[in-house]
Amino acid sequence: MKHNIRITLLLLAMFLFAQLLGLAVIHAYSPQQEQVVNATTGAIEDVITTPPLPYGMQPPEMQPRDAFTSIIISIIIATLILFFLMKKKANLLLRIWLFSVVTISMAIVFNAFLSKLSFLSNVQMLAFVLAFPLAFYKIFLPNKITHNLTELLIYPGIAAVFVPILNIWAAAGLLVAIALYDVYAVWHSGFMQKLANFQMQQLKVFTGFFVPYVAKKDRAKIARIKALPQKERGRILKRLKIKVNLAILGGGDVTFPLIFAGVILRASGWIPALLISVISTVALFLLFAFAKKGKFYPAMLFLSPACILAWLVGMLF
Repeated sequence: MKHNIRITLLLLAMFLFAQLLGLAVIHAYSPQQEQVVNATTGAIEDVITTPPLPYGMQPPEMQPRDAFTSIIISIIIATLILFFLMKKKANLLLRIWLFSVVTISMAIVFNAFLSKLSFLSNVQMLAFVLAFPLAFYKIFLPNKITHNLTELLIYPGIAAVFVPILNIWAAAGLLVAIALYDVYAVWHSGFMQKLANFQMQQLKVFTGFFVPYVAKKDRAKIARIKALPQKERGRILKRLKIKVNLAILGGGDVTFPLIFAGVILRASGWIPALLISVISTVALFLLFAFAKKGKFYPAMLFLSPACILAWLVGMLF
């Protein structure tokens, strides 16, 4: 197993929570059918309304095939820009870029729930006010708790923007394309490892879940040292070398299964969408269970087939 069971379950819980929260957010921005009374005839009519995304983020009208192409091109361009900024060590610019994306994404999530409260006014501003300090702490004053809590709110907001412009086939094609890209970036070019190292060492920010932990034998060492007298304890601690392990899960590994589940939610309903979330979580558990310590794996290579399999199974319901 790549990590101990406690850390593995924590990563799985965060992944599944982000999926479920994301589906709730996507549903909040999905077309809703309501029955209203016609003021002229008095007849009951069905009216379909689509709650708009805040801050002018409403996606453009386009064919799903064109949307698929646009997303792929955007990912390629964003990767090239990111690589260029990394080479130039433009850390402040990268932090501002991340800060903007994080703020808007979380504000979209807050707005989805606050807009249901009829007694609130200027909901978009309130959502932004809630998101801004959280994003600031995440990017400029990071710690592991605020980092992971805010990560849970970022991916649902991102998915809510992309789901409306995709259909099932475009979303499935996106899963396949991202899986192939992930394989190349992890096992061939090593770009993902370089990106992760740059983010954690230079930016002090990681786009994904991360949980630092100490191995059991090292925790036992620390416990024994704490039992020593203070003078002796201080002398030993100066010489002691403790290895801190990192359990990480990239943001794309959370976002793309959520986008696919969101498209299925809008097309087929809750049961197939929830099935995708559950089966993708199981696939992630199997990856962690059979992965080797110290090695990187392209998670989308395992998550994409799991999502598509879940969709095919969900067609039976």
